[in-house]
Amino acid sequence: MARQFLVWQLVVVVVLLGAVAALAAVQSSESFRETQGRRMLSVAEDVASVPTVREALQTRRYDLLPSFARSAENLSGADEIEIVDAGLVVRTSPDPSRVRQRFDPGASTAPQGRAWVGNPDGRTVVAQVPVIDDRGAVAGLVSAGIRAPSLWESLAGARAETGALLGLALGVGVLGSLLLARRVRRQTLGLEPDEIVELVQRREAMLLGIKEGVVGLDTADRITLLNPVARELLELPSAREGDAVADLGLDDRLREVLTGAADGEDQLVLRDTRALVLNRRPVRVDGRDVGAVVTLRDRTELTTLQHRLDASHTVTDTLRAQAHEFSNRLHTIAGLTELGEHDEVRRFVAGIVAASEGWRREVTASVGDPATAALLVAKNSQAAERGVELALDPESRLDPTDPDHDPDLSADLVTVLGNLIDNAIDATAGRDGPRRIEIGLAGGGDTDGDEVWVEVRDSGPGIASELAEEVFRAGYSTKAAEIGGRGLGLALARQACLRRGGTIAVRPAPAGRVGAVFEAVLPVAPTGVRV
Repeated sequence: MARQFLVWQLVVVVVLLGAVAALAAVQSSESFRETQGRRMLSVAEDVASVPTVREALQTRRYDLLPSFARSAENLSGADEIEIVDAGLVVRTSPDPSRVRQRFDPGASTAPQGRAWVGNPDGRTVVAQVPVIDDRGAVAGLVSAGIRAPSLWESLAGARAETGALLGLALGVGVLGSLLLARRVRRQTLGLEPDEIVELVQRREAMLLGIKEGVVGLDTADRITLLNPVARELLELPSAREGDAVADLGLDDRLREVLTGAADGEDQLVLRDTRALVLNRRPVRVDGRDVGAVVTLRDRTELTTLQHRLDASHTVTDTLRAQAHEFSNRLHTIAGLTELGEHDEVRRFVAGIVAASEGWRREVTASVGDPATAALLVAKNSQAAERGVELALDPESRLDPTDPDHDPDLSADLVTVLGNLIDNAIDATAGRDGPRRIEIGLAGGGDTDGDEVWVEVRDSGPGIASELAEEVFRAGYSTKAAEIGGRGLGLALARQACLRRGGTIAVRPAPAGRVGAVFEAVLPVAPTGVRV
């Protein structure tokens, strides 16, 4: 590219200098015509005023004119001097073939008695002056002419200083072109135009081919780049380059990450049914901040798998707790048997059966959804292992749901209730004083407009009012955060509620009690409200 640029620059410089030289030659030619026109007029006037010429024309002694005319040519430097009689017949001329030929005055006013200067054939500067006899009549005319130099002759005859100036200008132009070509080559990293085009096309293809979304932003948080994957993940089909992030209608969490207000790596954002992981990096060129690039990764499937793994861990923890509990009970039974306390063994076993069956009967009597009932039975063992009492509100009543009408309601309910119970266990376990979680369920049904109400009350430290919204943000936790782990449970519960057009909120416990109360509402038929 630099080489081509240099060649074109040199061509432009040469053309411009050629045009300047031609213009100088034209101006020189015009100056020549003006100067020599005055000079030829003076020569013609001098010849016309000589008495010998007037007498020769009046007496028709034309033989006296040739020698005089040739002498005048030699003295004046004119190329030709012609003398014409009153009848416009040439009487003397340096060209013998023109003698006694008809003289064509053209546009000349000399035959009318007025001097005239012109360039009749474009090659000769001619001055024509009338010869006036003693009576004041026109006795003839004198024509003096000099040949004008051609353009090439003007260029060849230019002054040395003009040539020097043109040469200097050419040298400066060449030097400037070389320096500019070097600068262009440095700025384009030594790449030629076809190489630049190929590089841009290759980078564009790579950008379109990656699975991650890429968003480029300038220093004012305006979009400079938005690849198709990012457009799909952010659900921005009509976004264009130059649009400000603040004008895209994004939720607060996503907008904070894109603009850098939320700092940190692997920022998790829940959007509708997607779990997105965003990373924002500043872009600097030569130490100057020119914007930022944000990468988006769809971790929905991974988050779902991790959530299922958490559910498996819950089952495992429940089984471990039950195994531990059964082991202790078996040891007790074995000890009583060795001591011969058979009646005590019967009473102990009867008590165990009554306690276990009591919770199961209470759950199955109040909860019509099998998956939710199974979750409560499992969570009871998990809570008991950590020293937390799980209680079901006696007024709870959850009607069964129709999976054919709303196949996702049961799964969403398990997601919401399971995460709320896990959060309550974490908040309550290990604290001094009562460690109790109360669960309330109501609603259900299988028609549009029905709703399920969930309430989970714990005796933990509670949640400050200013954090009532923050606790539902993905990544928020009082413990170490990790994607798919800490800080994600309440966010997933909120996502499940809002996706169905429901709500979820937290409030302090009633007066005189400690802890927090989480309330969630899940409509039976989803309304399509998006996160």
